[in-house]
Amino acid sequence: MVKRRPAFQKLSESYLFPEIHRRKNLFLEKNPTANLISLGIGDTVKPLPPYIAGKMERAAASLATSEGYHGYGKEQGLDALRIKICDRFYPDHIDPSEVFISDGAKCDIGRLQMLFGGQVKVAVQDPAYPVYLEGSILQGVDMVTFMPCLPENNFFPDLSALSPHDLIYVCHPNNPTGCAYTHEQLTQLVDYALEHRAIILFDVAYVSFITDPSLPKSIYEIPQAEKVAIEVGSFSKMAGFSGVRLGWTVVPKALEFDEGYPVWKDWMRLNTTIYNGTSFVVQQAGLATLDEEGWREIQAILDIYRANAQKLLTAFQQLGYTVYGGENAPYLWVDFPGRDSWDVFQEFLEKKNLIVTPGNGFGPSGERFIRLSAFAHEEQIDAAINVLQSGGVS
Repeated sequence: MVKRRPAFQKLSESYLFPEIHRRKNLFLEKNPTANLISLGIGDTVKPLPPYIAGKMERAAASLATSEGYHGYGKEQGLDALRIKICDRFYPDHIDPSEVFISDGAKCDIGRLQMLFGGQVKVAVQDPAYPVYLEGSILQGVDMVTFMPCLPENNFFPDLSALSPHDLIYVCHPNNPTGCAYTHEQLTQLVDYALEHRAIILFDVAYVSFITDPSLPKSIYEIPQAEKVAIEVGSFSKMAGFSGVRLGWTVVPKALEFDEGYPVWKDWMRLNTTIYNGTSFVVQQAGLATLDEEGWREIQAILDIYRANAQKLLTAFQQLGYTVYGGENAPYLWVDFPGRDSWDVFQEFLEKKNLIVTPGNGFGPSGERFIRLSAFAHEEQIDAAINVLQSGGVS
C-alpha cells in the first residue's frame, strides 16, 4: 500500500486563491444578484494583440503542412527565441546558451526546487508568492526562514540579520507588495550571496511594469550576480500569456555548487530528463512578442494596466488609506493597522462587492494588509472606485 508523502501534510489546507474562490461562491449563493468586481487574483484580462495572435495562428497552420511540421524540439528552446530574449533583456550580460525556455515561471520554480532538493536552507521574503514556500515544503525542505518585508525596512529584507542560507527567494518588482528594488538594495543582496556562497532565485515576472529608468530590470545588472543568481522570467503578465504558458530561466555558466560543479549542467540534465520542450506554436508567439511590432502592441496593453494601478493608488490615497506599490508594479499593498486580513477581505466582499486578496495569504508579515490588482478592464476599475467613494472600509 502506497503511503501519502508527509510533505503534503505540512501544507496549509487550502491554497490562497482557491480559498478566495470558495468564499466568493459562498457569497454568491446567498446573494445571487450581486455584481462582484474583482481586484483580486492577478490574471490578465486583455486579449492577445493582432500581430502576436496572427503569428501564433500561422505557426499552428504550418503544422498541418509537410514543410512546416515540427515534432519534438530542443528541450532548451528555440535558438532564435533565446537570442531574442538576450537581446531584449540581457544585452552584454547573458549568453543565449544560458537561457532555458519553459512553460512558465511557476513551473520553472517547481523544477528549480526539484534541482536543489530538500537538504537546503531556504530564505523567503515575507510576504511572498506562496509557491516559494509551498514548493519548497513539497521537496522536503524543513529549514525555511521568513525575511520580514515591512514598511519599516522599505519592504526589503534586513540581510545583516540573516544567518547563512543556501537559497534566497526574491521577487522584483515584488508580488504582493508592489515594491521595486534599487541597484543599492540588489547590490546588498548579491554581496550577501557572494559572502555566504548562497544562490539567489530571482523572480522577474513583473519587471515589464517598471517605468522608472533608475531601477534595475535584471539581477545581472549588478556586478558578479552571474556567480550567485538564477533569474526566472515570464511572458504571462508581460504579454498576456497566462493561458498560453511561456517563460524562461537564466542559469549562468559561472554559477557553481559548493564543490565547484556547474549548476548549468545539472539544470540541463534535469530539463532533458523531465521536460520535452515548450510548444513550437507558443515559442513562435514569444518571438512575435519580442519583434518591434509585437513589442509596441504589448506596451499599449501594459499602459492600460499601469493606468489602472495609478487610478487605484490615487483613489485609495484620497480616501485616506496608506498604500504601497502601484507605481512600478501592477499590485498595490493597502495597510489596515490592527486588522485581520481575511476580515478585511470579507468586509470588502460583503459591504462593497469587491474581491481583494488578503495579505496574510502571502505570509505572516502580510497580516493587516490587502493586495489590489490592476489586472482588470478600465470600466471595472472605474466602477470599483465609484463604489469605494460611496464609503470606504476602515
